[in-house]
Amino acid sequence: MTDALTIHEVSRRSGLPEPTLRYYEKIGLIDPVGRDESSGHRRYPPAAVERIEALGCLRSSGMSVRDLRDYLRHLQGPDAPSLHELFRRNAERLDGEIERMRTRRRYLELKADLWEARERGDAGAEHRTLTEIRSLLTEMN
Repeated sequence: MTDALTIHEVSRRSGLPEPTLRYYEKIGLIDPVGRDESSGHRRYPPAAVERIEALGCLRSSGMSVRDLRDYLRHLQGPDAPSLHELFRRNAERLDGEIERMRTRRRYLELKADLWEARERGDAGAEHRTLTEIRSLLTEMN
């Protein structure tokens, strides 16, 4: 196991916290990990690290554990139509999240504009900004 990495090293490389790595092993997303004979600590072989890095990337995009399971299951097939649908659905979910974040960012910009107008004593700009904020809040609901 000379090429094997510690859980700390794998966590750093994948972006997944150590408890998540243990959890993924427990629920079967990661195959059981070998242990160092002298210390008993987990040692991740290169193939496991590669899989974990892929899972970390997918998880950081917001993919659910259920979708991670589906991804791994369809890889064994491989089932191209199912994988295509899985990634398309998650890309669309991310598009929605990005749009919500843009709206929240716009709200923050408008709040900054509002306070800038108040600081300047510009009642007209304050009124216009409040109108835009109300409109944005209506869109958000």
